[in-house]
Amino acid sequence: MDYLVVGLGNIGAEYANTRHNMGFMVLDAWAQASNVLFKTDRYGSIAEVSFKGRWFILLKPSTYMNLSGSAVRYWMQKLNLPMEQLIVISDDLNLPFGTIRMRTGGSAGGHNGLEDITTKLETDRWTRIRLGIGNQFSRGGQIDYVLGDLSAEEKAAIPELAARVIQGIKDISTIGVARAMNTLNTKPKAKKAEEKPGDNLKSNSEVPEI
Repeated sequence: MDYLVVGLGNIGAEYANTRHNMGFMVLDAWAQASNVLFKTDRYGSIAEVSFKGRWFILLKPSTYMNLSGSAVRYWMQKLNLPMEQLIVISDDLNLPFGTIRMRTGGSAGGHNGLEDITTKLETDRWTRIRLGIGNQFSRGGQIDYVLGDLSAEEKAAIPELAARVIQGIKDISTIGVARAMNTLNTKPKAKKAEEKPGDNLKSNSEVPEI
């Protein structure tokens, strides 16, 4: 069985480390871990990885974010895949950084890339995985925030986040979306303060679920 896994982002070196390119970052991590290279093709860059007899076609659209649907529609038609075998990875302002949410269907939540995919495919019945980037910006600063570079701490967290997403996608192919969601959709634990001798207090704070 084949799956089309789309990571959303914008092409160009100036966007490489921006919050809006979380989808690209996950696919780059997967390709690197699998020792495969992306090749330029129609509407984007393509790489193929396998897992337990399943093939995952990784797509980084070259259309820029707002026209992502054109690339997704072309490759879904070319590969002749049903909607159940489409997985899209994007950033999400409405989730705290470090939070991951997988679901099938639903609104685009104001994300232009997801909105364009729904419009071009004429359905929202496909799986999306959203990576929280937080919303730590002042009024009117959304665009600069989304297109701003990740902080050093955020960059350091990307490998672990990518690994969780990649495992979640592999789980979709083996145990199905519903069970994969149960595993992936967990709240990240907040870092515990370093305990001093004699301290019995433990931090139980977690990032709130949205």
